Amino acid sequence: MLWVKSFHIIAVICWFAVLFYLPRLFVYHSMSTDKISTERFKVMERKLIRGIGNPSMLATIILGVWLTSYNWQYYQAATWFWLKMACVLLLVFYHLTCIYLWKQFCIDNNRHSHIFYRWFNEFPVLLLVAIVCLVVVKPNW
Repeated sequence: MLWVKSFHIIAVICWFAVLFYLPRLFVYHSMSTDKISTERFKVMERKLIRGIGNPSMLATIILGVWLTSYNWQYYQAATWFWLKMACVLLLVFYHLTCIYLWKQFCIDNNRHSHIFYRWFNEFPVLLLVAIVCLVVVKPNW
């Protein structure tokens, strides 16, 4: 079980690294005006999503399900766990939104300013704080 937990934590860290960095790339991509820069951002974003983001999200989910299978009865009755799952679901939605926005950049159809992406970049921070607090504190509501 400790090996599964270790790899789950590693996958979570990798996933959050992508969710923090990708919108930052969107900030700079939305500010770029020359063809060379925009094409470079498209490549960087694609490699980040496909090479790290999608695999780490899937690993996080698979390993998380595996971990809960060790003590499903406990998790089933724990309110903090279901709140955490709601946060994870929001995180998956955020990830999919990032993919949608990236695809808009790929077809040169970005409709948002760098200011939008600066604010958009803050959302996973809030989810990270909520998830870590729920997992560590395990409030008994």
